[in-house]
Amino acid sequence: MRRQSPALRPQPLPGAEMAARLGRRLGTAHAALGLPSRRLAHPGARAQLQPEYDAVVIGAGHNGLVAAAYLQKSGVRTAVLERRHVLGGAAVTEEIIPGFKFSRASYLLSLLRPQIYKDLELQRHGLRLHPRNPYSFTPVLEARSPPRSLLLGHNVAETQRQIAQFSPRDAEVGERRGGDLWPLLQAGLVLGKQLPQSYQVLTAPISKVLDQWFESEPLKATLATDAVIGAMASPHTPGSGYVLLHHVMGELQGQRGAWAYVAGGMGALSHAIACAAAAHGAHIFTEKPVARVLVGANGAACGVALGDGTELRSRLVLSNASPQHTFLQLTPQEQLLPAFVRQVGQLDTRSPVTKINVAVARLPSFLAAPTPHDGRPQPHHQCSIHLNCEDVALLHRAFEDAGQGQPSTRPVIELCIPSVLDPSLAPPGCHVVSLFTQYTPYTLAGGRPWGEQEREAYADRVFDCVEAYAPGFKASVVGRDVLTPPDLERVFGLPGGNIFHGGMSLDQLYFARPVPSYAGYRSPIPGLYLCGSGAHPGGGVMGAAGRNAASVALQDFKQK
Repeated sequence: MRRQSPALRPQPLPGAEMAARLGRRLGTAHAALGLPSRRLAHPGARAQLQPEYDAVVIGAGHNGLVAAAYLQKSGVRTAVLERRHVLGGAAVTEEIIPGFKFSRASYLLSLLRPQIYKDLELQRHGLRLHPRNPYSFTPVLEARSPPRSLLLGHNVAETQRQIAQFSPRDAEVGERRGGDLWPLLQAGLVLGKQLPQSYQVLTAPISKVLDQWFESEPLKATLATDAVIGAMASPHTPGSGYVLLHHVMGELQGQRGAWAYVAGGMGALSHAIACAAAAHGAHIFTEKPVARVLVGANGAACGVALGDGTELRSRLVLSNASPQHTFLQLTPQEQLLPAFVRQVGQLDTRSPVTKINVAVARLPSFLAAPTPHDGRPQPHHQCSIHLNCEDVALLHRAFEDAGQGQPSTRPVIELCIPSVLDPSLAPPGCHVVSLFTQYTPYTLAGGRPWGEQEREAYADRVFDCVEAYAPGFKASVVGRDVLTPPDLERVFGLPGGNIFHGGMSLDQLYFARPVPSYAGYRSPIPGLYLCGSGAHPGGGVMGAAGRNAASVALQDFKQK
């Protein structure tokens, strides 16, 4: 294990008896599951760094690995250089707390393009998925007993029955409107076929769109979370509907809009892509930070220099790093026009996200859906569990707090428990819990940075919120890993902590991503390409930017 910072320090178990019991479980689990006591070797680990390649990829995030796989498959000798000790960028699995393996940053899969699955034969390289159905659970804090909850899944009849608890009218919408709205409940899949509705979803506040169709606040708030997830935006912000559309355009195993956990955590996806690249001959290296892009006398990229001074020559350089890091830190500034540098520096990278990874000794038991005495997981435990989502106004108030430099008093929480479907992630009887929370500003009021005290105080606030819905949650906690926006930036290279490498607002999408005139993956430096989430089509574990950038670079390579 690497030395833990204060933010990663496991909390003490609540009580000596639980501590002893967990110790026994951990010992058994390490033997039974073969959990690593040291760093895992990665594909290409035996490769020797060469002084020259056809292409060098900066960063082994999933997009960089996809780009490398396609280039190497096409006969372009490619090396991938990753600064961290683990592959995957934000799509990683890390054993932060002994015996518990976390998808430490990204934690769900849906958007990866089906063509990439096929082309790179990811299933053959070990990728396994655990699809979720039902997929969304929203418990409600209310005075009535027992409190209600909203469970949404792929079964339309059951989803209607769930919605009818809050609004019989909303439950009948699909029938009255010829079925054109049920795809919104099941991921908004048909909006692209109806231009006027598509335009409204792209440009209007999602609250306005939802108000036109539904009256039930828990339903509207549940749908609105996907419109603001990862965005420093309110449901009342114009254009917030696009983020919803972005998150629902994926498919898994032929089912559109489905989401799944990756068996072994998100790092297993990155490992499968790396295996595909290495199988074709790509060289992949960890702990090789790139210090700068080399530019030749002709003004074209001609390789990279590592942090230790080693220089690698190449005809192509693809950067999986953010636009800001690529062009403001790695690229010689004298090679770029001041106007371009200014545009990149002005990109909106505000992030509302604090990710908290939690190890627990038992499943949370929700007041609205208690866990059986034997502790068996229930269908809602596999869902994205939305807390503080009783109504859209709660989401907006949480956003307003951050606008004043304060972490939300009632944070919006998406809670996932991947170990329910993938027991290999935790010792027997224990679980890993992902808390994707917002809103937290990058800098606190008065310009104060996040310190350990502020970080832990916010995590305590989040735990208090979970406790209100699931009493006993705090007593079950074994340890936690708290990642505020500055932590996400430091650990994963996400500018401002933004999970998309930059806001997914209309002024930073399509032909304007990352900046106007450079949305086609090429940069002002010939031979230097952007292949990460800061390029079109944006963030999420999609792989499209890596595949598209490799295609453009390959075209140029053939013409040289």
